[in-house]
Amino acid sequence: MMASLFKWIVPWEFSWVFLLTFVITCVLYLRGCRRLPVSFSRRLAFWLGMSIIYVSLHTYFDYYAEHEFFMHRIQQVLLHHLAPLLIIASYPGSVLRAGLPLSWRLRALRPVSRSWPWRLFSAVMLNPAVATILFVAFIIIWLIPSMQTLAMLDWRIYRFMNWSMVISGFIYWWLVLDHRPHPPGRMTAGLRVLSPGITMTPQILAGAIVTFSKTDLYPIFEICGRAFTFNVLTGQLAGGVIMWVPAAMIETVGGLLAMRQWLRLSRSGRIRRKPWPTRRTRPSMPPLAKPQDG
Repeated sequence: MMASLFKWIVPWEFSWVFLLTFVITCVLYLRGCRRLPVSFSRRLAFWLGMSIIYVSLHTYFDYYAEHEFFMHRIQQVLLHHLAPLLIIASYPGSVLRAGLPLSWRLRALRPVSRSWPWRLFSAVMLNPAVATILFVAFIIIWLIPSMQTLAMLDWRIYRFMNWSMVISGFIYWWLVLDHRPHPPGRMTAGLRVLSPGITMTPQILAGAIVTFSKTDLYPIFEICGRAFTFNVLTGQLAGGVIMWVPAAMIETVGGLLAMRQWLRLSRSGRIRRKPWPTRRTRPSMPPLAKPQDG
C-alpha cells in the first residue's frame, strides 16, 4: 500500500521551477496568516486550490493526463477553472503581501509596481477584453487536434500549455471576483456577473462538438499509449462532457460569487449611481408691464 501511495506522490515530470514557486507561495501565505486575520473559509479555499494545482501538475496524475484524453480534460478544467477560482475567491493578495518582509515590500515590490514594464503589462493583460479573450482562446487553441499533438510531442509546449491555462485563469477570475467598485476595479459590477455566462458559451459549443464527434479527433493519445483500454470514442465523449457540464457549472458558481460581491457593494453604497436626468422646464416669461395712462 505504501508503494502504491508513493507512486502517486512522486511527480511524473519533476520541475524545480514549479516546486520553488509553489513552496515560496505557501511560505508567504503562512507568514501572512500570522500577521493578518484570515477566516477559516478563506484559508480553506486557498489551500484547496493550491492542492489541486500541485496534484494536477506534480504527481502521477500528470501521467494519466498525458495518456488519456478525458483525464487531460479533467486536468485542464482543474487548472483553468476550479483551482484559480478557489484561490482568487480566498482573496490572497493582501495575505501574500503581508508575508513579505517589510524591506522587500519597500525596496522591491513598490518600485516594481510603479515601473513602466509592470504598468504596460497590467494595462494589456488586465484589460477586461484581453483577459476574457485569452481565457476562452487558450481553451479553444489547445483543443485543436494539431495543437494538441504538438503539446504532447514536445514537453516544453506541454508545460507552456498548462501554465497558459493556469495564468489566464488567475487573471480572468481576479477581474471577475474583484471586491472593489469600478473604478478602481477594471470591470463594472454588472459585467462581472455577465462575463462567466459569455465565456462559457464557446466552451459549451466546443464540448458539444467533441462529445458528438464520431471520429477519433486526437489519435496522438494512441501514439503516446493510452492509460486505459476502453473504447476510444467513449473516452472522447467523456472528455467532451467534462468540458461541457462541469466547466459550465464552475463558471456559474463564479458568476454567483460575482453577484454576491455586487450586492455587498450595493448595500454598502460603494457603487456610483448616475443621477436620473431631470426634465428641464421652460422658464416662464415675465408678465408684460401694464401701460400707464397719460
